[in-house]
Amino acid sequence: MTWPGLSLFSLPLAAANPADSFLERAPLLLRDLLTGALPDPWRWLANSLIAIVATVVVFASLFAVMTLAERKVLGRMQNRPGPNRTGPFGVLQPLADGIKMLTKEDIVPRSADQVLHLLAPITLLAFSILTLAVIPYGRNLVGLDLDASVLYFFAAGAATELSVFMAGWASRNKYALLAAMRALAQLISYELPLLLAVVPVVMLASSLRFTEIVAAQGSWAWGFFPQWFVFTPWGFAGFLLFFTASFAEANRAPFDLPEAESELIAGHLTEYSGFKYALFFMAEYFGMFALSGVAVTLFLGGWNAPLPFLTMVPSYVWFALKLFPLLFFFIWVRATFPRLRMDQLTRFAWKFLVPLALINLGTAAFWSLTTGWSGPLQLVRWAIAVTLVVGPFVVMGRRLSAGVRPRQYRYA
Repeated sequence: MTWPGLSLFSLPLAAANPADSFLERAPLLLRDLLTGALPDPWRWLANSLIAIVATVVVFASLFAVMTLAERKVLGRMQNRPGPNRTGPFGVLQPLADGIKMLTKEDIVPRSADQVLHLLAPITLLAFSILTLAVIPYGRNLVGLDLDASVLYFFAAGAATELSVFMAGWASRNKYALLAAMRALAQLISYELPLLLAVVPVVMLASSLRFTEIVAAQGSWAWGFFPQWFVFTPWGFAGFLLFFTASFAEANRAPFDLPEAESELIAGHLTEYSGFKYALFFMAEYFGMFALSGVAVTLFLGGWNAPLPFLTMVPSYVWFALKLFPLLFFFIWVRATFPRLRMDQLTRFAWKFLVPLALINLGTAAFWSLTTGWSGPLQLVRWAIAVTLVVGPFVVMGRRLSAGVRPRQYRYA
């Protein structure tokens, strides 16, 4: 028995490509070893549960590793050791943090809405996990292969905004409420360039399904150059737009204004403590994982190998090798750039990212209409596309920074 919309991750092993290597099929072999003796209806349910548990366990483990890696990398960049007390070289610090969060007192204000105060972190984490279900992590590893998986991803991601406002409203604290409203303004502002950056990919791939978008990038020009969308002018611009907006959507520096402690206490988390606070923290990292995974899927070829002779390496290994540099870049930016003001953040979205995303949509349309150009016309095609990308970036960048001068510090 199969279920509409479920992918190879939930289908029998016979549905997989028989030419795949043993390592490529290893996750499916292990799954079938556990559920092969069950009747078909129960086997489908067991396969689905295994897919859910595997996704949660893998990304929960990655969350623990990333918290340690981020603190270590930030420490190294800031000329300090980072965590080095708990366990050898501090490797048990995530375990200590988890125990601390579980044992800390959960303080709820007397005037707070008890139900919504509890549901806010739970719903935020749940929607963050839902976004991970449709990302293809390998040739045979995708939890839910929907026809409109792109729409599903952004619908589930947009639902997190409701949870953020729920947290501020339920706290019955003016600082938390103001911070939640500011967070909504940020998330809504950057949702638009995030979506517009994806439209050219959908247009050129002619599909809203992530697996088909990955398949559209699975060939090599001249037998060795990968046909990933990032290696086109519109794809490179779209990748930069998408990844920049991802910092704001994931509430990461320099766009971490919802939790700007120096301005509004701790933002919408002001009245949260203990394990509820940890759930918000985990949801933020899950959102970062999901956005990075989608960036890999849409622009970096997904699980496709960079060279034909490297296809012997399991596809999920290539996905991981592309994912980790993007996660490292999140850490690098946090250690490098200062936090923006709220007016700078919204102006950057509406006056810079959104116009560039709209122009990039026109660039992608031009690229699609000139597919048949060959010979010298290919050089003309590239020149026009690069001009459409670089020209507006320079012009709008100068207009955005017009009148800005270096800050002068005066001392009494």
